[in-house]
Amino acid sequence: MAIKKTAGRKSRKVPEQATVRFYCQGIGDSHLLRFQKVDGKDFWMLIDCGVHTSIKGGNRMVDAIVADIASVTDRLDVVVGTHEHWDHLSGFWTAREAFKDIKVGEVWLGWTENPEDAQAQELDKFKGKALAALQGAQDKLGKVDARHLAAVRDGVNGLLGFHFGLEGQKVRSSRDALVAMASKKVRYLAPSKRPVTIPGLPNLRIYVLGPPRDENYISIRERKSEMYGLGAAMARAESLMAAMQSENMAAQDSSVPFEPNMGIELDAILGGTLDPGDETAGLTQALLQATYLKEANRRIDYDWLSASAELALQLDDRTNNTSLVLAFEFVDTGRVMLFTADAQVGNWLSWQDLSWSLDDAKVSGSDLLGRTVLLKVGHHGSENATLKDKGLELMTDPDLSAFIPTNKKDAAKVKWGEMPYEPILDALEAHAGKRVLRADDPWVQQAKGARALFRTPSGSIKAIRRSQAKGLWLEMDIA
Repeated sequence: MAIKKTAGRKSRKVPEQATVRFYCQGIGDSHLLRFQKVDGKDFWMLIDCGVHTSIKGGNRMVDAIVADIASVTDRLDVVVGTHEHWDHLSGFWTAREAFKDIKVGEVWLGWTENPEDAQAQELDKFKGKALAALQGAQDKLGKVDARHLAAVRDGVNGLLGFHFGLEGQKVRSSRDALVAMASKKVRYLAPSKRPVTIPGLPNLRIYVLGPPRDENYISIRERKSEMYGLGAAMARAESLMAAMQSENMAAQDSSVPFEPNMGIELDAILGGTLDPGDETAGLTQALLQATYLKEANRRIDYDWLSASAELALQLDDRTNNTSLVLAFEFVDTGRVMLFTADAQVGNWLSWQDLSWSLDDAKVSGSDLLGRTVLLKVGHHGSENATLKDKGLELMTDPDLSAFIPTNKKDAAKVKWGEMPYEPILDALEAHAGKRVLRADDPWVQQAKGARALFRTPSGSIKAIRRSQAKGLWLEMDIA
């Protein structure tokens, strides 16, 4: 990867510390980092490689990304898998043959992916039950004609796209394929007392900010005082999982007023399969036909499935809150690059509890935010993936820049609402001005006549480039 020299501000002449190549597949993350070691050799790190199933031709995009990586290096010293979502890990499965041509040293995952960690095992049980319940609800929602549940059906389908590939593969297959790539070892990382250091890179410290160990943080989806705009409430998820686990829900529910054998299945009434000699059943059917079944808007027999939307959100939030979050600090300048993956409210809040006692200083989570000059914006700019007072408002470095891996049109197609969220865009621009870049920027996509949003690099950005292949990547040299 060529590094082009571009003059920065004369007040701070600092050599390039890293080159970051952000791939622009739209709804998905993949970031290639290059550091130069003291012996002149390159150290390569890849953070995630995936694309959401909703992206047309997504697998071909990932193939192009892997081919591009192979064109600049045949070795990745570290590959990071931030969390179990398809749009972050899919490439390790779909492009697994192409990855065989690239030697991988270590693989880094969050502690939540460690099969020998008792807390991770409990979290995994919840994810398994939730996915099974959602698949069952999705199947039922697809078979019923209930217009008022259409939004629920669309929402569940969209969120399940984070957990399954186009051919129904579970995201676990991608995670396992990534683990199998490691030629050295797999590290399961958690916030600790010391930052990670790399031999040959004495000027680099890597702080692990998340995932948090505190279950209370993992389950937090929203906190209005910390969010730009308002969030949504959720409930009833546990009851949906319990319901979907039982074929005869009444038999498992101690709160119902009658014994299970006293009831009549609604499907039997609708399908006309009742015993013609059963007088009680006949009267029941006549009553329902005259009242309940006559007016569709009075029917609530499938409304319980609306809880699947809340369960889908809870599963999505817990997975995002277990994102592996890394802060890269350059020791000589104190500048920080922050890669948040899809960390949501709980993960962000947990950083306020973190501190590291080093030989020459004490570093806190808030301190790292204050010195951040490059932010990989979380979860494609969604409303609950960038905090306010305990997040972006702490990022006060005048050289802050940000990259959002999102394509607004693609997000709209799967009905995710505002992504990126306009209040967050406004806040980012207030802090970083024109140095807020997106995967769908016209300049990146090389639309005719498009120009870079900013031409003069900041003190921390020494140069910025885009790929010759249409919209494949944009790249920064960071000091």
